Amino acid sequence: MSIFQKFERHADLFGRMSDALGVDVVEAAGAGRVADATLRSAVFSCMGCREAGACGDWLDAHPGGASETPDYCRNKSMLDRLARG
Repeated sequence: MSIFQKFERHADLFGRMSDALGVDVVEAAGAGRVADATLRSAVFSCMGCREAGACGDWLDAHPGGASETPDYCRNKSMLDRLARG
């Protein structure tokens, strides 16, 4: 898998996780609640996760959303904070 494919895969996982929590990261960035650089860093952090397969499975098991991220999520604190508003 090329670095670009890996980035796209993890950007998708990060986007799906955001959606599962009801977090609109584009709106959050536009409102100044999170920096664009922080969102890019979140995808790179996700790329280093060893639980990508479990993450995809977790997301598939929560099609209606969730109140918080799984404990192994490397972006848990940021996403849970954004979900709380």
